[in-house]
Amino acid sequence: MPNINSEYHPPFLYRNKHVNTIFANRIRPQKEASYVRKRFESVDGDFYDVDTVLGGHTTAIVLMHGLEGSAQSTYILEMANHFENQFDVWAMNHRSCSGTPNRLYSSYHSGHTKDLNALIQHLDEKYDHIILLGVSLGGNITLLHVGRSADQLSTKIRAVVGISVPVQLNSAAKVLQKSKNMVYLQDFLVSLKGKVIPKLEKYNKSQELIDKISKAKTFVEFDSLYTGPAHGFKDAEDYWTQCSSEQYLQDISIPTLLLNAKDDPFLSEECYPYEKAARNECLFLETPKYGGHVGFLTSFNDKRWYLSRVDEFLREHLKN
Repeated sequence: MPNINSEYHPPFLYRNKHVNTIFANRIRPQKEASYVRKRFESVDGDFYDVDTVLGGHTTAIVLMHGLEGSAQSTYILEMANHFENQFDVWAMNHRSCSGTPNRLYSSYHSGHTKDLNALIQHLDEKYDHIILLGVSLGGNITLLHVGRSADQLSTKIRAVVGISVPVQLNSAAKVLQKSKNMVYLQDFLVSLKGKVIPKLEKYNKSQELIDKISKAKTFVEFDSLYTGPAHGFKDAEDYWTQCSSEQYLQDISIPTLLLNAKDDPFLSEECYPYEKAARNECLFLETPKYGGHVGFLTSFNDKRWYLSRVDEFLREHLKN
């Protein structure tokens, strides 16, 4: 489908991409969700935790958080509270993100689709319909899975949504290295190092590697030293190239809404796949002028705008 004209028109304050991003995700309070946690053992000997809000609905919605987030991230909490009266909510915590370190030297990454696939198989036995909603890194995982595995997906998946998704990882990682975005990059690296360095010590990795990762200042360095090698990739570039969902968007065959703000400080020009959306009747690309990264505020207290947009999209594609 062609690019959709967006109806998101924020007040003046939220036309600043950094204000929209930071207010939405760091300052604005969010009510806790009434989660019940379920732990799933993975076939490789690890585990992942899913926080659920179950109300006996016939449709499940899977929520996938972003880099170093969790089911407790404000945007996931808001989604869980918003959708709980419509669907059973299954909010994934990527490995190491639930508050408990995972068991293996590996962890999660932008292309780790195995846990999502296992959860979908579990839900396929319980529900009439399944919705997938991924945010940022979680959005890339979601779109990568539904594109790369299009001919093997559960027929119960009726709709997919991606919000603020870096579908082209190579260029998006380098956008975050710009001086104006350094505050976001350093925040991610501090969190990632806090998890990875204890792993290095646990698995008796060399002091040289520990020192290099401790000093890493970019995703190129961090992903070349840990993320890539720990998950079977040669280096950062190999990891990003293999795991970018952009290369599989043309194969998506389930109605999919990709909502990326044009002013998102995390995204590169390559993260707005206008041509692929124009050629795929199942891919609905919407690029509001404003919104920041997982922001989309209309006021400090009201729900984020994208929730009403997602409601509209789901009504359209679940009605049959």
